[in-house]
Amino acid sequence: MTAVALTIAGSDSGGGAGIQADLKTFQELDVFGTSALTALTAQNTLGVHGVYPIEVGGVIAQVKAVLDDFTVGAVKTGMLFSADIITAVAQALQMYGPPALVIDPVMIAKGGASLLQQEAVLALKEELLPIATVITPNIPEAEVLTGIAIETDADVLKAAEKLLELGAHSVVMKGGHRHNEEFAEDLFLSADGERFTLRSERINTKDTHGTGCTFSAAITARMASGKPAGEAVIDAKHFIQAAIRDGLKLGAGHGPTNHWAYRRLGESAGKGVVFVD
Repeated sequence: MTAVALTIAGSDSGGGAGIQADLKTFQELDVFGTSALTALTAQNTLGVHGVYPIEVGGVIAQVKAVLDDFTVGAVKTGMLFSADIITAVAQALQMYGPPALVIDPVMIAKGGASLLQQEAVLALKEELLPIATVITPNIPEAEVLTGIAIETDADVLKAAEKLLELGAHSVVMKGGHRHNEEFAEDLFLSADGERFTLRSERINTKDTHGTGCTFSAAITARMASGKPAGEAVIDAKHFIQAAIRDGLKLGAGHGPTNHWAYRRLGESAGKGVVFVD
């Protein structure tokens, strides 16, 4: 049976992040992608030039239209913009009960523009986190969600444990924002006690637009295909590492990653990714 995934997120007119990145990733991983738009953005590699939210009723109508008709194996949320949208999406997902929910807590675009209203942070913590299968924050997002200043490995673990206490079943603490010039480390921790760290070599490139969206979309695709969270995260890390390494060199700013690199590179797609524990 064909696996189906749903992304609930914003549109990126530049095609590197948001709905566009999610659907490309689903396609590359043999998963049929469906979508519900939460906002339109006027965006390119140089930044976000405008954000135009969709009315809440329109967002939920899209979600229900998909879930009423398709057998969706996993749902991903990205840019949700407002507290009202977050609350409505959480209620709809609880009503339908999809097998897996991956939350990418999108807050700030690569160029620094805010993509989540301040009052929406509380709604994210109270409404969505308790039903999350996996949450994939970067370091700044984790600091906002937990109130913990993250500098050391111990801080990373403490923040991950805090996110589990808030209700998420598992968390991937992405290490790309930490100050290590040679490598980045992502910590996976689940409420079941599964724990591992993936270390990836740093790639000297400015083409990293949409990395968070693409990574979480790859997790979602693998979970829609039936893989458990830990295995899905490992596959997704290989996918995003290949996408960054084999860049497209598009645009004048932070260019998009290469969504077809994983398929083209084959067995070498995971180059530069290793377990460290």
